[in-house]
Amino acid sequence: MGRIEAAKRTIILQMSLIGLVFQTVLYIYVWHKVYNDIMQSGMWRSFHRKGFWLLAAVYFILLLFFTGTYGGLKVGYLKPMDVFFSQVISLLCANVVSYFQIALLSLGLVTAYPLMLMMLGQIVVSAAWTFVSHRLYQRFFPPKRLLFISGCRPTEDILKKFETRRDKYNIIKCAAESDGLEALQSEIVTCYDGVVLWDMDTMLRNRLLKFCYSRGIRVYMMPKIPDIMIKGSDQLHLFDTPILLTREYAMTIEQRVLKRLIDIVCALVLMVVTAPFMIVTAVAIKLYDGGPVLYRQVRCTRDMRTFQILKFRSMRPDAEKDGVARLASRNDSRITPIGRFIRKVRIDELPQLFNILSGEMSFIGPRPERPEIIKQYQEEMPEFTFRTKVKAGLAGYAQVYGKYNTTPYDKLKLDLFYIENYSVWLDLKLMLLTLKILFQAESTEGVDTNQTTALRTEKK
Repeated sequence: MGRIEAAKRTIILQMSLIGLVFQTVLYIYVWHKVYNDIMQSGMWRSFHRKGFWLLAAVYFILLLFFTGTYGGLKVGYLKPMDVFFSQVISLLCANVVSYFQIALLSLGLVTAYPLMLMMLGQIVVSAAWTFVSHRLYQRFFPPKRLLFISGCRPTEDILKKFETRRDKYNIIKCAAESDGLEALQSEIVTCYDGVVLWDMDTMLRNRLLKFCYSRGIRVYMMPKIPDIMIKGSDQLHLFDTPILLTREYAMTIEQRVLKRLIDIVCALVLMVVTAPFMIVTAVAIKLYDGGPVLYRQVRCTRDMRTFQILKFRSMRPDAEKDGVARLASRNDSRITPIGRFIRKVRIDELPQLFNILSGEMSFIGPRPERPEIIKQYQEEMPEFTFRTKVKAGLAGYAQVYGKYNTTPYDKLKLDLFYIENYSVWLDLKLMLLTLKILFQAESTEGVDTNQTTALRTEKK
C-alpha cells in the first residue's frame, strides 16, 4: 500500500514539474522571438544555446519559488480555484521580475506587451493544468474516510468547515470522549482512513494518539496552546535524556535588530510607491462627507503598551458615538461606500506605515487589538495576552492563514505559531503571501454579531 501511495504522489509531482516546464517554454519562445532581437541593439549580444538554457533555468527557478511560496503546487490540499489563483499570482510575480531582468540586459525599458500576451497564454495553460491535475488527484486519492472524536465543546462550526472540503475529507461518524477509551479504540480500527481528535481531554487525547501511531493510522489533531508552545521549543542534549527548552522571550536581540531594519526599509519604499494612492484616498474621504481623513485609535503592541494607530477613516464620523468598542460586523451600516472599497483593497491600512517607521508596529506580527476588546477576551481567555510577546504588525500569520472573522481563540493559536517559530525567512514569506490575500474578499469580511461575545476557550 505504501509503494502504491508513493507512486501516485510521484505522478502528481511530475504533473507539477510538467506544468512549470510548459510555462518556461512559453517564456523562452517569447524571449527568442522578441527580446533576443532587442538585445542586439544594446551592448549585449543575443543569446544562443547555453544562454537559452541559463535563461530557462533562471525563469524556472523563479517560477518554482513563487509557485511554491503561494501554494500553486498544492493540488488536493487547496481547492482548485485556490490553486489556479495562486498560480496566476506566481506567474505575475515571476514575469515582473523577468521584465526588469530583460530591461537590465537591454540597458533600458522595453515593451512589456509580448510578456503580457505570454502571460495570457500561461494563464490558459495554468487553468488546463489545474483542471487535469485536480481530476487526477481525485481519481488517485478519494476523500479520506474519517472518524471525528470530540470533547464537550460545540462542534458545529468545525464540522461545517470539513463539509466544505468533501473533496478531501469525509466525516463518516462522530464520537465523543464520553464513550470511553476502549470503545473509541475499537471504533478506530474498523473502517476509517484517519481520525480527527478535536478539543478533548488531554490525557485521553494522548492515549488515542499513541494508539493510532502504533497502528499507522493517520491523525488530524487540534493543537492546544501548550502544544504550540512546545512546537517552538529548542531541543537540548545535556544528558542522555531529551530536554525541550521553551524560552521566556520570543526573539533574540539579533533577530529584533534585523527585523527593525527590514521594517524601516520596506516602510520607506512602500511610502514612495503608494503615495499617489494615499493622496487620492485622502481627497475622496474629505469630499464625501467633510469628516476627518485619518482615524486614530488606541491599540496595544508588545508588552501591552498602547499607541495611536493610524488608518484612513472608513466609517461614519459618529460610528462609535456611544463610546462602546466593537468590531466591524458583516454588512456593517457604519461603513461608508468609500470605506467599503478601501477596506476591500486594504488602502485603509496604508497610514500604518508611519506607525511602523516610529517603531510602534512592525510589518509582520499579531494584529494590534484595542485594550477594551483585549480585556473582553481575557475574561474568557486569559491567554490572549500571549500575542503581545512581540510587536504588533500590519500583516501577520493570523491575517494570512485566517480571516478577519476568525474566532479570537483560533487567532491566538495562529499568532502563537508565528511567535514560537519566528525566523526572518518566515517574515519574508508572510510578506509575499500578504500580496495574495489582498485579492481575497473573505479575508476582509466582518465578524458575526454573536462572535464578539461567544468566545471559544481551551479546555485545560
